[in-house]
Amino acid sequence: MIERRTLNVPGPGPDGLGIPYFDIRGRGDGPRLTVLSGVHGAEYASIAAVREFVRNLDAAAVSGRIVVVPVVNVPGFWARAPFVVPVDGENLNRSFPGDPGGSFTRVLAHHVFTELVLGSDYLVDMHAGDLPESLEPFTIFEESPVEAASLELALAYGAGHVVRQAARARIVAGSTCAAAADAGIPAIVAESGQNGLLDRAAIDRHLAGLTNIARTVGVLDGEPWPVREARLHEGWHWLRTDREGWWEPAAAVGEQVPAGGLLGAMSDVWGEVFAEVRAPEAGTPLFLTSSPAVSAGGLLMGLARD
Repeated sequence: MIERRTLNVPGPGPDGLGIPYFDIRGRGDGPRLTVLSGVHGAEYASIAAVREFVRNLDAAAVSGRIVVVPVVNVPGFWARAPFVVPVDGENLNRSFPGDPGGSFTRVLAHHVFTELVLGSDYLVDMHAGDLPESLEPFTIFEESPVEAASLELALAYGAGHVVRQAARARIVAGSTCAAAADAGIPAIVAESGQNGLLDRAAIDRHLAGLTNIARTVGVLDGEPWPVREARLHEGWHWLRTDREGWWEPAAAVGEQVPAGGLLGAMSDVWGEVFAEVRAPEAGTPLFLTSSPAVSAGGLLMGLARD
């Protein structure tokens, strides 16, 4: 049985916010897999993939339960807003597990986490490169007591790169993945696609990865395929600029860069270079800002450690 439901969140207007989701209940006992997408509302490849996943799903092949949320950040989706919830300008994926007494974004995170994530046996949060982001497919999991199971999810997804975030150096704090791991739920973030495009190859990669995860954990009939070899990165560097300017990358996503290697340059509006950005250690860019215009403090690149 596939039911269409709505999670009601108070605010920002008098009628609150409704978040549509699918609740798929299969035969007999089995695990509960929760799948989120649209936490960032303009990451369309991931949203498209989960919509197709449900549309193509045979509920009779499900053992247990699959909860699928196509668009978590509904205001960001309709506003075509990269990264943030436009109601208050906060990043939802830095706000979990949320706060019922906080900003609207933190209230939203609280309701999503308590009503959709808690109680799950596994969590997969689907993402893509946002409107100004170029990206190489990868997955993230957290150092935690359930990290072995989280790594299994990451490998089952099948991306060529897997990033493990240490608890003491959690660059992406407040994510769905981190909050779930802290609550004892194996979880990953899966990234495929870039620049907010509906790229067929990225959508298919998400579809295949999610299907293989569902088969691997036993919530969906079918034999999972053999695990693809992946490069495991122990953490990463998120490189920023302390001054606004024109960003011009010199390294492509997925390209290994030696320590000290040139990653890009920042220049002013006159074209004068004021900073060269170099790799603090050997690594691989997994995402980078593809827009030349970057504000002070703006993110330039995520360099996974080799």
